[in-house]
Amino acid sequence: MGLYNAVMAHLFTAEEQLQKLRDEIRHHEYLYYVLDAPVLTDAQYDVLVNRLKALEAEHPELVTPDSPTQRVGGKPREGFAKVAHSRPMLSLDNAYDEGELRAWEQRVRDALPSTETVRYVCELKLDGLSMALHYRAGSHGAAHLERGLTRGDGAIGEDVTSNVRTVRTVPLSISAAHLEAAGMPQSFEVRGEVVLPQSAFVKLNEEREAAGMAPAANPRNAAAGTIRTLEPSIVAQRRLDFYAYFLLREGDGESLLAHQSDALKALKAAGFHVNEHARTVESIAGVWEFIEEAEKLRDRLGYEIDGVVVKVDSTAQQKRLGFTGRAPRWAIAYKFAARAGVTKLEDVLFQVGRTGKVTPVAALTPVSIGGTTVTRATLHNADEIERLGVRIGDSVQVERGGDVIPKIVCVVEKAKHSQEIVFPELCPVCRSPLKKVEGEVDWRCVNNSCPARVREEILHWAARGVMNIEGLGDAMVAQLLGQSAELGGEAEELVEGAPVVARKALIHTIGDLYRLTQAQLLGLERVGEKTADALLAQIERSKSAGLARVLLGLGIRFVGERTAQLLAEHFGSMEALIAATGEELEAVNEVGPKVAQAIVEFFAVSKNRELVADLAAEGVVMTAEKRKRSSTLEGLTFVLTGTLPSLTREEAKERIESAGGRVSGSVSKKTSYVVAGEEAGSKLEKATALGVTVLDEAGLMELFRA
Repeated sequence: MGLYNAVMAHLFTAEEQLQKLRDEIRHHEYLYYVLDAPVLTDAQYDVLVNRLKALEAEHPELVTPDSPTQRVGGKPREGFAKVAHSRPMLSLDNAYDEGELRAWEQRVRDALPSTETVRYVCELKLDGLSMALHYRAGSHGAAHLERGLTRGDGAIGEDVTSNVRTVRTVPLSISAAHLEAAGMPQSFEVRGEVVLPQSAFVKLNEEREAAGMAPAANPRNAAAGTIRTLEPSIVAQRRLDFYAYFLLREGDGESLLAHQSDALKALKAAGFHVNEHARTVESIAGVWEFIEEAEKLRDRLGYEIDGVVVKVDSTAQQKRLGFTGRAPRWAIAYKFAARAGVTKLEDVLFQVGRTGKVTPVAALTPVSIGGTTVTRATLHNADEIERLGVRIGDSVQVERGGDVIPKIVCVVEKAKHSQEIVFPELCPVCRSPLKKVEGEVDWRCVNNSCPARVREEILHWAARGVMNIEGLGDAMVAQLLGQSAELGGEAEELVEGAPVVARKALIHTIGDLYRLTQAQLLGLERVGEKTADALLAQIERSKSAGLARVLLGLGIRFVGERTAQLLAEHFGSMEALIAATGEELEAVNEVGPKVAQAIVEFFAVSKNRELVADLAAEGVVMTAEKRKRSSTLEGLTFVLTGTLPSLTREEAKERIESAGGRVSGSVSKKTSYVVAGEEAGSKLEKATALGVTVLDEAGLMELFRA
């Protein structure tokens, strides 16, 4: 880690390192939370986040409101109504060994008076989809299910009530008698986890394989995909299960009872499915004993778990302990060691991505790891292959940490007649020479017309969070491009398992999407009038997505969602952006020399300018409302702590930044002002010790007016 940091510090400025880390983390959050297709283990993701935290701690003046450390998760998916949660559904900090667990306990005890007794509730960490259920007073003193929300981005979830109603372990109505027995009011909120039992997961994959479809990756992704299915009848067939573990007051999301252990008892008494493996203990030694027992149970439970959640039992103590920017201080997740298996490396396929990056993918003899059959694993790049010393034919250890896309950890046994893995010199799809940029580990196909790149570019353009063109998935794009499904070594299947066959291409560029006709689409396999009209309507709707989405869709290197938005607000039109010099681009907030250079280089390519002109001619909107940011607070750094009377923390940050100021997550001698509200914590104490000026909300408003 030290060598890595030293190399990064040598190659990039602190601001560039932060930007690179944030973009990388956001990308993986998008894969994990939005697409349900993660490529990192939980431990690998945590390494990235911890690296970002450490770098931001060294440079608090560079902390931005949109940093992954300042938020709780990824974005909600499209397709369902968005509803704000009563209080954020936060993720948990993790512990991976007994030492880290004891360090957490010490932090808890240090934050509370030494005279207080602290008890802990231990619960299994279910590996599914977090859900919030809202119940409201109904007839005859009963409570009725009003709404079911997914976690979404933690602050805003998706309304999937119609699907939740099909889950048999979710009570649709709770009688007055059960409420009275549980000591619960008629209106309340329940939070818990939707899981897919392993038996149902096996049956689901048998059905998919019988239909010629690719098997689901793991029970968690299958549960998430099921609950987001638009057809409730399909959800009902999947036999999902719901385990309740939080009982909250309706409206403000505060804990309803005095203890978490009381909440579990009340939920069970009310008729909710509460996991039987939970225990209240008096010490961290009791916590560790529960963890050891839970790990032994893991393979006999019938559903996936990946650790144990430990919570301070007293809700009064929880309230005093409070939260960090993204996690409660009163709870922690102890993560079990990643599951692994040993199998044979049969071959290596080379995939070409949207930017031309060539990624080696291991083809494995099927091996069951934690109830999931694994046939593919990432090898990342040529350097990783060399580091592992792996060859085709070797027996390798494959790890599925966090139940995401597996990776090869090490070589277990060398084969007598192994074959060297030769990284190609030519693109495996278009046969153009591959190139490697100095300072990077990846080899890339630089042919902008490479069929694999074009395919990935169109898929990226159509993706959720970009232009959001529903129905334009892998199989449809392959047909439109006249390509075989097998491209770059990874076969993909059409709906119902019908393979894509090579045919005459209907499109060659993104711009061609906007010239498709119903007649052309009806000539494709398994496309009827309803499907064709729906896709054309989605494509037409995407024209009005706006400049920021177009910039994101173009796939300019280093230009993520946040940067695209800032560029759109600053320049207001694509024409103005293309005409901007590198110096003018760097004048945009959070755009450094590397990003500016990437933008200039992108628009210097004639093909890219022609694509923009083509899109404009087809009516794609490439303007945005210019947003001038004030310089009232320019050069000033603020730290927010506590609860303000009228502004939320996000609103305060937005107003400070709009006025030219910066918001940091920690207090230092460089801090200009600390804005303190009710229940301000250690940041206020540190500000007083350092002599930093402290403002209340009224004082902050005075600065805005000034």
